[in-house]
Amino acid sequence: MIHPTLHRHPVALDREAHRALKIRPGAPDWSVVAGLNAYVVAAVEFADLCKEFPLVFVRAGQDGPGGRPLVAPVAVFGLAQGENLFVDGTRWRADYMPAQLRAYPFATAQVDAQRRVLCIDRAWSGFSETEGTPLFDADGQESPTLREMHALLDRLEGETQRTRAFCDRLLALDLLRDMRFDATLPDGGKLGVDGFLAVDEQRFAALDDATVVELHRSGVLALITLHQVSLGNLRRLVERRRRAAPPA
Repeated sequence: MIHPTLHRHPVALDREAHRALKIRPGAPDWSVVAGLNAYVVAAVEFADLCKEFPLVFVRAGQDGPGGRPLVAPVAVFGLAQGENLFVDGTRWRADYMPAQLRAYPFATAQVDAQRRVLCIDRAWSGFSETEGTPLFDADGQESPTLREMHALLDRLEGETQRTRAFCDRLLALDLLRDMRFDATLPDGGKLGVDGFLAVDEQRFAALDDATVVELHRSGVLALITLHQVSLGNLRRLVERRRRAAPPA
């Protein structure tokens, strides 16, 4: 998935044009995600993500012209646009990183209904043509590193389809509602965060027994529970912001 804020110069990976491309050695520079206050995640990651990040849902357009509405789950990194409280300089300061971010600077783009292509962010500072781990071998074949990335993105595509089915079930049951989070900052200022969706507890509690059993057997019930648990991390984001603020 190409993200316009993160992938500043996305291009399709080409074995001829990028034959000499390498990944520089050393720790990655995660300052590139400092401006992301949220990022899309897969349902399979909820168990890891809910320990550190709020997991909410955002509207994601429609499934084609005039199609059904879509929503997507995101992990929240900050309380304001352009704020990422989990980046300190060049370091990622959380135990877990969403899989789509771990794939950076690689991503896939949909060419048409049947075809997807592997892309790279050519603006990424970690690329080199003189040192590091090559993307292609001397014969122009994918290196082990590139094959591993291809496999990761293929797995993520499969998980994206399963995540969409989970979100479609929430929409079909009309379980999502607009949510607002209000907090008082340490300096006494007020903070309001909106524009996202969460499971409505009253609608959820009103589900009939047969639907609850179906949700349990399909795994949706567990995902809803993890989402609900994660919302406690909104308060922790306020505390993280307080710790990151410079002394008065």
